[in-house]
Amino acid sequence: MVSESDLKEIEKIATEFFEKMGFEVELGAPFQKEETVFLNLKTPEAGVLIGEGGQTLFELQHLIKAILKKKIKENFYFDFDINDYKKEKTEYLKELARSSADEAALSRLEKELPAMTPSERRIIHLELASRQDVKTESVGLEPQRRIIIRPYP
Repeated sequence: MVSESDLKEIEKIATEFFEKMGFEVELGAPFQKEETVFLNLKTPEAGVLIGEGGQTLFELQHLIKAILKKKIKENFYFDFDINDYKKEKTEYLKELARSSADEAALSRLEKELPAMTPSERRIIHLELASRQDVKTESVGLEPQRRIIIRPYP
């Protein structure tokens, strides 16, 4: 767990990072849940910072975490979001999982989802894990790995 002073330091470092990049941002106060520090940023320039499929967002998260690791000695996980992109993407993927599973169960035909990142596939698998009428399987090779939802039994 990081201390309150570490949370303030995280906010300061992140603010300076985006100021130096020339972006107009509003940082939410970082907060901690278990061993993860969450930081959400609001900006009118979200598209540039999120990038296609969230790629730039994930690269920014990695870069900011590397900077923070040099300044903060405590071990912690870091979750960075811009304009609630990850939150909305997660809700979208959960809804896609449920509707695709319903379709597979009703039609008794398998449903193939588009290629996804490992973290996106994990959301789908977890959302459908408790369902008894379908099963999920990841197939293919990265970066084209995707999920197939099959009716069960």
